[in-house]
Amino acid sequence: MTGIVDEIDKVHREVGTRQGGAQEAGTVLLRRIYEAPATDVWDAVTSPERIGRWFLPVSGEFVVGGHYQLEGNAGGEILECVPPGRLRVSWLFGPEPGFSEVEVRLVPEGDGRTVFELEHVAVVPEEFRAQFGPGAVGIGWDLTLLGLATHLAGGDITPEEAAAWQSTPEARAVMARSGHEWGAAYAASGADPEVVAATTAATVAAYTGAQSAE
Repeated sequence: MTGIVDEIDKVHREVGTRQGGAQEAGTVLLRRIYEAPATDVWDAVTSPERIGRWFLPVSGEFVVGGHYQLEGNAGGEILECVPPGRLRVSWLFGPEPGFSEVEVRLVPEGDGRTVFELEHVAVVPEEFRAQFGPGAVGIGWDLTLLGLATHLAGGDITPEEAAAWQSTPEARAVMARSGHEWGAAYAASGADPEVVAATTAATVAAYTGAQSAE
C-alpha cells in the first residue's frame, strides 16, 4: 500500500484565486514530473482512445471549437490546443455549471521526463467552498493524475476497476493523504486555520466515508 499512497507526495499543489469571467474564481494547481517524454504524455491526454484507458471514455469533436463529453462526468468546449504543450477546455458538469476551465501544460525536462501541470479555475458556490474547500476538487484531480501515472508506466485501468478500487482501504488511504495535502496547500494560500481544519475534515470524510469530527 505504501507505494501508491506515496504517489500523492510526488504532486506539488497550489490554491489561489483569479478572475473567472465576471466573477472571482478559485484555482487549484497540480504539478508533478512523469517519467515519460512530452510527446507521449501529450498523446495520453489528447488521444480519445488513450484517455479511455486511464480516465473515462470520451466522445466528441476533437478540434478547437469542438465539444467533448466524458462518460458520466464533465464535458465542454476545446478552447486551445497547442501540441505538445498546452490544452485548455471548459469543464462543465450539471444543469448550471457556471464558469469552469481546465488547462494542462507540459514542459520537457531532459532524459525523457515531463513536467505536467494541471490548473482548474472555477466559480464555486460560496456555501460549497465554505464547507469543503479546494480539496473537494483537488482529491479528484489527484486520483486522475494517479491514473495517468499508472498508464504512462504501462498499466491501464478500466472505469469499472477504478470504481471498485475506490472502496478499498488503499484508496481511502490515498484520498485521506490527498485531502490533508490539499489542506496544507489551502493553509499556505493564507486561509484561516480553523477553516482549513474544518474543510479538510469534511472533504476527507466525504471521499472516504469516515465520520467527520464536529
